Amino acid sequence: MKLRVKVDYSTYSALKEVEKEYREVLEDAINYGLSNKTTSFTRIKAGVYKTEREKHKDLPSHYIYTACEDASERLDSFEKLKKRGRSYTEKPSVRRVTIHLDDHLWKFSLDTISISTKRSRVFISPTFPKIFWRYYNKGWLIASEARFRLMKGNVVEFYVIFKRDVKPYEPKGFIPVDLNENSVSVLVDGKPMLLETNTRRITLGYEYRRKLTITGKSTKDREVRRKLKRLRERDKKVDIRRKLAKLIVKEAFESRSVIVLEDLPRRTPEHMIKDIKDKQLRLRIYRSAFSSMKNAIIEKAREFGVPVVLVNPSYTSTVCPVHGAKIVYQLDGGDAPRVGVCEKGKEKWHRDVVALYNLAKRAGDVSPVPLGSNESHDPPIRWLRAKSLHSIMNEHKMIEMKV
Repeated sequence: MKLRVKVDYSTYSALKEVEKEYREVLEDAINYGLSNKTTSFTRIKAGVYKTEREKHKDLPSHYIYTACEDASERLDSFEKLKKRGRSYTEKPSVRRVTIHLDDHLWKFSLDTISISTKRSRVFISPTFPKIFWRYYNKGWLIASEARFRLMKGNVVEFYVIFKRDVKPYEPKGFIPVDLNENSVSVLVDGKPMLLETNTRRITLGYEYRRKLTITGKSTKDREVRRKLKRLRERDKKVDIRRKLAKLIVKEAFESRSVIVLEDLPRRTPEHMIKDIKDKQLRLRIYRSAFSSMKNAIIEKAREFGVPVVLVNPSYTSTVCPVHGAKIVYQLDGGDAPRVGVCEKGKEKWHRDVVALYNLAKRAGDVSPVPLGSNESHDPPIRWLRAKSLHSIMNEHKMIEMKV
């Protein structure tokens, strides 16, 4: 949780001295890790501690420990980006510094927060927002670690971390989740549900208005940039992902279930659009952000302590979960046919429904799979009907979609 506190000049100056020396230790630790080809906190600390302690005699020693932890995290993140081809520099650049604190460097109370500096401790008195009291009064505990960074105008931005003791989670079932361009399908108590996200409408609407805004103008123009910012495509999609993640994870938590997701490969949209020639469809798929949706669910699941299982996504919508035979989809005029027929059993399957059952099977669910729908329309009444995310979120609990 982020708290912003305006402090007096002497307090800010004392923290500024800490920030300056912490930055120096951090840069030296990063350089040591790069030259010795290691991202290990233990090895970095062992290599730089003695030298840094002599250089910064007045700085509390635990700042050197936390700076080494910070360097280890930055190097590890940089190596991952480098493997993906997403790094644009030869080494991690230290631009912003957020100072890490352990339990020796800060003390928390509801009246004041004390932080160790070079000469003594400084005290700040934050005003806690409502969300702080919501967590604090529900039994959440303040973690032993924290962070802060300095802003302009003598403002300290303080990050408090909450934690709580979680009882052992004993799963009683599975909730598979299939991510699609314009919807998310979920299997709850054997009942498939389709949640509309309207991502397609947001993507196309933004693109059309963007073209109208920039036609004949430069994107560096101040007025053009202001108009583009007001379109808020990213904000709308982030809001949808967070609401969906909360909805799915809360359902899994209440039913004590494991969430099953597809283990999507890196750069999933690039692989999906490789053989697609339709420009509009390429744009829609590329901006669907499947990995972001998956990561939002995983992050929310960690908050609730709900386990997540990642399974192989290959052929989940083209193989019959009952007979293991291929499902043949007949052209229906859309981008991807939605209803297919099992070659062996001849029963009909909806594309999103069959994916859910296959995901559950691959996660280890041994419950029997019902046969596909005999209805001829799309989507089958027996399976699901799309329902908007807004109407779902206004309900107390996720319920079965009804026609």
